[in-house]
Amino acid sequence: MTNPSLPTLPLFTLAGYFLAEGGAPKRLVRAFYALFGQFRGGPAIVTVLVCALFTSFTGASGVTILALGGLLMPVLLGARYSESDSLGLLTGSGSLGLLLPPCLPLIVYAIVANVPIKQMFLGGIIPAVVMMTATAMWGVQRGSASGGAVRQFEWQEARTAMWDVKWELATPVVASIALFSGIATPVEAAAVTAFYAFLTAAVFHRDLSILRDAPRVMVECGLLIGGVLLILGVSLGFTNYLVDAEVPTYAVAWTTQHIHSPILFLLLLNLFLLVVGCLMEIYPAIVVEVPLLVPLGLAYHIDPVRLGIIFLANMELGYLTPPIGLNLLMSSYRFKKSVPEVLRSVWPVVMVMILGVLLITYIPALTTALPRLFGY
Repeated sequence: MTNPSLPTLPLFTLAGYFLAEGGAPKRLVRAFYALFGQFRGGPAIVTVLVCALFTSFTGASGVTILALGGLLMPVLLGARYSESDSLGLLTGSGSLGLLLPPCLPLIVYAIVANVPIKQMFLGGIIPAVVMMTATAMWGVQRGSASGGAVRQFEWQEARTAMWDVKWELATPVVASIALFSGIATPVEAAAVTAFYAFLTAAVFHRDLSILRDAPRVMVECGLLIGGVLLILGVSLGFTNYLVDAEVPTYAVAWTTQHIHSPILFLLLLNLFLLVVGCLMEIYPAIVVEVPLLVPLGLAYHIDPVRLGIIFLANMELGYLTPPIGLNLLMSSYRFKKSVPEVLRSVWPVVMVMILGVLLITYIPALTTALPRLFGY
């Protein structure tokens, strides 16, 4: 149950917590609104971009809704979006960053499936853009229908906002250079990213006190990652039992005997994962289901990285489906709405995201192009 990549989990998550606990959310919202707020539907683009970037570092879409909901809801309502559309867009956008590096589920999948973390990070970028674009287009369309006033673009405000958020925007660049340049291992790259996020929050912006706030943030991060590691450890033990009992071998033999078409297999896989997402949290789902699904994917000549992105894209939908859908519960709590009301609001976004999942499923190049380009 040991793995040399395990330290990347707390380190990348700690980087996200340092950014989340500082003033990064407000600076990101201000910067993206300055750039895109002048477009019809611009607030929807801002919501998608900020939520996806924030989730990619915190690894928890529920945290995104709690941290950004109070900032973005007035922006959407001020642009004359209906309360239902605003609620649906915020709830749906919270899970979009799960496919963007260095999000926690990407690392957990890589560890469980024994896939290089670099390949998972590269494989998730284009599918994440697909999901974000589809959701933003829906938001732009709803913004056009609302007939909200279009604000003037202000160069001075844009320059000031971008300058204020430069350290946060450089965080993915720092992580990517450390990870893909070959000068650092994934664990070292995670450590560099965490240290850079600490400098950003505690030194460059001075949002956090080094002696008072930094230890508190590390404890809060430890509470989250400790739970994940407990789940991971116990579930990997269960996985080892399944392998010893040859359960994946029997599953492959039965499935290939009854399902001959890879296209049909992928369709049934998506339906199965939708059910899994409705009933299980993302981390238990990864560590329990992935050891069974990877051999099945190989039997149908499906690359493990592609299979992983399909899996996680479906888990994004799981955040929005009852009874376990975390985003539904978080939005209900944050905006003081009933869960059925939140579900009705987010349903159009779910349909758009289902279309994105189908594109990711049946267009392999969306997932495999970047890993091949970088020689993986």
